[in-house]
Amino acid sequence: MKSVFRLLLLICLLTACTSEKKKKDLYSYIPEEASIVIKSNGLQSLVSNIENNHFLQQLNKTPLFNELANKTSLLNHLNNQGETIISFLKDNNNTLQYAVLTRFNDSIFKLDSIPNHSLETITTQNQTFKKATVNKQVLYTTIKDSIFIGATSQELLLSSIKGQPNSNKTLLKTASNNSQLSVYIDEKKTKMFSDFFVEDTLRNSKLTEFSLIDINLEQDELLFNGITKATDSTKSLIHVFNGTTPQKNDIQRVTPSNSDGFLSLTFNNFNTFHENLKRYQKPDTLNLDKTLFGSITEVGVIFQGNKQAIVLNSLDETTTSQAISLNKQHIETYRSIDIFSFNQPTLFKNTFYPFINDTKANKYIVLDNFFVFSNNTEVLQNIIANYQNNTTLSDKSYFKNITEKLSDESSLLISANTTHLNDVLKRSISEKAIIKNDNYKWATIQFINDNNFAHIHGIIKKNKAKAAEASVIEEFNIKLNERLLNTPQFVKNHVTKEKEIVVQDIKNNLYLISNKGKVLWKKQLPGAILGKINQIDMYKNGRLQLAFATSNRVHVIDRNGNDVKPFPIKFNDQITQPLSVFDYDNNKKYRLLITQGKDIFMIDAKGKTVKGFTFKSANSAIIHQPQHIRIGRKDYIILKTNDKLYILDRTGKTRITPKKQYNYSNQAVYEYQNNFATTTKNGILVTIDQKGNTASRDLNLTDRHYLTTTIKTLVAQSENRLTIKNKTLEMDYGNYTAPEIFYLYDKIYVAITDLQTNKIHLFDSSAKYIDNFPVYGASKIELDNIDKDRNLEFVTKGSDNSILIYQIN
Repeated sequence: MKSVFRLLLLICLLTACTSEKKKKDLYSYIPEEASIVIKSNGLQSLVSNIENNHFLQQLNKTPLFNELANKTSLLNHLNNQGETIISFLKDNNNTLQYAVLTRFNDSIFKLDSIPNHSLETITTQNQTFKKATVNKQVLYTTIKDSIFIGATSQELLLSSIKGQPNSNKTLLKTASNNSQLSVYIDEKKTKMFSDFFVEDTLRNSKLTEFSLIDINLEQDELLFNGITKATDSTKSLIHVFNGTTPQKNDIQRVTPSNSDGFLSLTFNNFNTFHENLKRYQKPDTLNLDKTLFGSITEVGVIFQGNKQAIVLNSLDETTTSQAISLNKQHIETYRSIDIFSFNQPTLFKNTFYPFINDTKANKYIVLDNFFVFSNNTEVLQNIIANYQNNTTLSDKSYFKNITEKLSDESSLLISANTTHLNDVLKRSISEKAIIKNDNYKWATIQFINDNNFAHIHGIIKKNKAKAAEASVIEEFNIKLNERLLNTPQFVKNHVTKEKEIVVQDIKNNLYLISNKGKVLWKKQLPGAILGKINQIDMYKNGRLQLAFATSNRVHVIDRNGNDVKPFPIKFNDQITQPLSVFDYDNNKKYRLLITQGKDIFMIDAKGKTVKGFTFKSANSAIIHQPQHIRIGRKDYIILKTNDKLYILDRTGKTRITPKKQYNYSNQAVYEYQNNFATTTKNGILVTIDQKGNTASRDLNLTDRHYLTTTIKTLVAQSENRLTIKNKTLEMDYGNYTAPEIFYLYDKIYVAITDLQTNKIHLFDSSAKYIDNFPVYGASKIELDNIDKDRNLEFVTKGSDNSILIYQIN
């Protein structure tokens, strides 16, 4: 019997010792009502890192941060080493309060040298503590079990003294000792992670119960890693991934870079996932036919403003196509991709609620293994365009930069741009919490299911713009009411010095469009514009007008779309070539040349006939618009018929007579290596020097060919061969436009478009592809810098009635 009593006494002593040991544990005094608890192994270094973190500093002017800075100002007088734990909460008056725990030392909180301070002793509920006041900020403090306990309210201090040794907050013990900052989050009180969701239904759902994350603060990055857990499996969404294995998230491959964000769910077994999800759904939705999802490993939602698209990532496209094909109807084709109707738009909400709340996704497209659904055709077209142009998120350097530190596989992935991040900050912090778009492009958080818990990884990283980032971005897709008649081109805005776009539709409406995609005006013309539009400064005052010809008129229009007197000038006979505008001495003394068959007329910018021009008629119809070439100090006017080349002076008199004439093509005449250069109908290169000597060279061109040159660079195209200088590229067979040469920033670019595949190809003068080409386009391009940055832009046709503007970074 004595042995039994001795054993019981030993157990009591051991229990008491263990209990006493627990009481001395810092974590045992964390107040239960705290919603956020942080742990730092070096409080002062943490403060320094916060002050140097660019992201947090952008929030430092918000009311919450100001309140937090004022409230925690007393901690600047805390002289401690090692662990510090600070617990935050809102009291019954919605006022921010906190409690601080750290190991006691003799100089832990000395205020003797601090001005405007007071210190008093308070005894209540058999507890004695001190009340310290500095500049109206109050901290109640006590020492217990060699632990310094401080709190901003008396009630909170008493709660901390009681402690909660069995609280989930003791999970902080497992936090990495190498972490600058570890944070425990009570999701039941804060809903911090739920706020990242775009959909209201998800934000109002309970994702998890508590989380522990380690935060790494660098100057341009906020990175966090940790775990989250929920004990109640019937209410927390994180449990829907139980029994599933995370798969690779690929939705970013079809998410346009101009979208607001996306949500991605993955699982290795749809049936297991859906069984877990049933508890969140209405009973009448559980018996739906879900054969469509048998081969699906990822389900996602792409958000674009208030519009969205649902994405299914299939392991077996054939099986998924068969499951979806019932009663489908073809709606339209966009960029060679078919858009079909979908007759079960409520299926996604009924199957994946609350992750998906869309009941209107009645159209779909197929992009390789991705099946994309939406009720909005423009959303689907935007996804197609970015997918074809390699401008999805997966192609963007800023997205790659923020995801390189995350896992490739996750059960739940939420990714959003700055606009959505600002919405999160406004909800959780303050209406004044704003992050600038040029600093932060994107933020991502992921949850990875494990046994009874999930890993969390997230990153917010400052965007570092590269000086020469290799990317091609579709900036604008401008849609008109009618199909385009000609190729869009750039014109100069004399007010802003930037470029704008002019284009004509099949109803002969002429449009002027800003470089931001806004239609400035539309003007009905009597006919189609011949060739390209010229710009002249008629009044020599810096204001530019548009000058061009239609079949019977010469037009001059100001930048507001008004005719400039005396234009338009009407001609009885048909104008057969585009209007040529010459400015011999760059003094704005313009000469406008009108071609009518074999006849030439020259007028000045006021519409008056230039009497000094004596040339009247060629031997036969002129097959190319008149050209002006200056070599040295001499001006040459070039006219070309099928069998004769006229090289004239300014007055129209013959300046050079070629010693041999050829059967000429309709290609232009160029200045090339100090000679005149053009081609014959069968593709022979012909050069004429300034004495009339001629030479020919076989370029291996067919009768269907194009030629363009600079003074030193010759480019020719025939069938599938493109020659740039002395290099010939073998391209796919197609229907190619004439190549164009652009000389910008001391660099030559050569552009050509395959109208059969709608692909724009861009090369440098060494015949090397420019990065990220080809891209989608349905016409020739015009390349220039249209705004005030250094990036080049180009314009082209998109669909029949759309204009595309791309930017090359």
